[in-house]
Amino acid sequence: MQPEVVHPAEGKPMNFTQIYFGGDYNPEQWPEEVWAEDARLMQQAGVNLVSLGIFAWARIEPRPGAFDFAWLDRLMDLLHAHGVAVNLATPTAAPPAWMVRLHPEMLPVTADGVTLWHGSRRHYCPHNPDYRRYARRVAAALAERYKSHPALAMWHVDNEYGCHVGECFCPRSTAAFRDWLRARYATLAGLNAAWGTAFWSQTYTDWEEIEPPRAAPAQKNPAQQLDWARFTSDSWLACFQEQRDVLKAAAPDVPVTTNFMSFHRPIDYFEFARHEDVVSIDSYPDTSDPGWAAVSAMTFDLIRSLRQGEPWILMEQAASQVNWRQRNAVKKPGVMRLGSLQAVARGANGILFFQWRQSRVGAEKFHSAMLTHAGTESRTWREVQALGRELPCLNALLGGRAKAQVAILMDWHNWWALELDSKPSNDLKLLPGLRAWHRALYQRNIPVDFAHPESDLSRYRLVIAPHLYLVSDAAAANLAAWVERGGVLLMDYFSGIVDPNEQMRPGSYPAPFRGLLGLEIEEFVPYSPEGRNSVLTADGRRFETRFWADVIHLRGAEALARFEQDYFAGSAAVTRNAYSRGSAYYLGAELEPAGLEWLLERVLGEAEVQPVLAGLPEGVEAQRRADSQREWLFLLNHNAFPVRVRLPAGGRDLLGGQAVGGEIELPASGAAVIETVIDRSRQ
Repeated sequence: MQPEVVHPAEGKPMNFTQIYFGGDYNPEQWPEEVWAEDARLMQQAGVNLVSLGIFAWARIEPRPGAFDFAWLDRLMDLLHAHGVAVNLATPTAAPPAWMVRLHPEMLPVTADGVTLWHGSRRHYCPHNPDYRRYARRVAAALAERYKSHPALAMWHVDNEYGCHVGECFCPRSTAAFRDWLRARYATLAGLNAAWGTAFWSQTYTDWEEIEPPRAAPAQKNPAQQLDWARFTSDSWLACFQEQRDVLKAAAPDVPVTTNFMSFHRPIDYFEFARHEDVVSIDSYPDTSDPGWAAVSAMTFDLIRSLRQGEPWILMEQAASQVNWRQRNAVKKPGVMRLGSLQAVARGANGILFFQWRQSRVGAEKFHSAMLTHAGTESRTWREVQALGRELPCLNALLGGRAKAQVAILMDWHNWWALELDSKPSNDLKLLPGLRAWHRALYQRNIPVDFAHPESDLSRYRLVIAPHLYLVSDAAAANLAAWVERGGVLLMDYFSGIVDPNEQMRPGSYPAPFRGLLGLEIEEFVPYSPEGRNSVLTADGRRFETRFWADVIHLRGAEALARFEQDYFAGSAAVTRNAYSRGSAYYLGAELEPAGLEWLLERVLGEAEVQPVLAGLPEGVEAQRRADSQREWLFLLNHNAFPVRVRLPAGGRDLLGGQAVGGEIELPASGAAVIETVIDRSRQ
């Protein structure tokens, strides 16, 4: 079996010379006389980059092998003449109708055997050889035609891999799955051992007997399901790599990206990101949710972390409304600017939108755009123009990075395994735990990275491990060694339970962390929806738990809080274990938010982690970027009223263009970016 390992990035980091500003441009939806107006208005708005051709396959290749580039030539020239660079896309997310007619077997099939047809987008199986041949061909044609065009700034492969269709169960996919398993396990004996097929008489004696985890009478083999998730993620990556290689062969120095989708379960973004030159993300928080800024901050922290802090691009966001929620909130005045500046604060060097001009036809005609149906006589246009004038003021920070002393562990393989069925509770999900810890840190203005459990953790003072159910030996050793060197670890319940084959680790729970945590867990006690317990802390605080409790036996750790009810009343609920020069905390219950705050306060104190800026009014977000000489303090006021913020030192507000002293006033939904010179003599 091939081990799960963390590899270094392959792609060459992108060199940014300016903050990119623009959006998806779909001129194929409009008559050509509109294009000149688009170019003029882009120039007026400060647009310097557009993503072009993402869904234009039918226009680029109207018949098999017959390419029409004349219109695209004129468009590329027009944009270049107006100072607009192009992120040129391969249009492979929307195969044309002629391809489906010629190769209906390319259509994806669901686990229930339903074929998904042409008439939308992403209607292809990632394993179909005809589709992949056509995809390579159109990528090669685009690369050869435009590799030297002066407007070309970067390549954009496909669109939102794994969106809508996360997996395909057709015969081609079945055959590809068998090939993937042969490469992974080499022999059927190896596969049978890894999958535990002695259970329920599932032993395989021929590779052709193996099927995808389709609908079944009862619970499906968990190891089979986990490998299917791995295989599917690898399949989308293979589609990307084929096109990337074609583009790189023609233009090796042009950066390549594809747009990710936040915490998107079907694809291991840690693995995918290392094959790109720059990562990019589509972010659509629901701004009717009062906590939307925390949600988008978590997304931005993830995308920054995928390539160890390298600058990234916000490839898509809404200028105002989306069109796909049950009720689609308008971004109220100032909110679009705040979200854009939040992305820059957390490492983005590009702020783009979906899309430039709002569609008049199709499924997205009510999705907002930079240029709405109302044209230039709209609030959205005025805000877009204002942002386009403002972003160049921040070009000085292009080399600055956002750094964190706290990491939250994230591993897609653990996510896939944790949420398989047949657990003590199928209500245990990964994202709520990640969000709870991230939100608590966000509210304290403490920067956070997401880190793979096997990655280098030496830059962090505190590491939080939510529900690290599946863990490799390498990850367990990595965490122990990091704590030995002085790190502070906070791990919560249902961690260290299975190995990468989804097989129980021998002995009491959590087998790989018993020594590190100084405890053993006898059993798990998930509560019914009506169930309750409480924990009493050693310093006299009482907190409720409604979902989960571990029955813990101390083996060297100290109890910081104990359960008060049930048959295990008096046993430990929260523990701390001194381990060489560091310490390891364990949370054996789902605590109410106030309980998380109590615990987090303690571990932050021990780890000596400080906020970006202390004493801020509630609703004010602070984040720093820095290079070797300067730092930039971002202050974002998410309140509907003005606030005053005390500053540790003076500086220059790049947005306002003036010097500031020991205090600054932020208007409602206002922002400041304060530049200061780093005084190395005091370090």
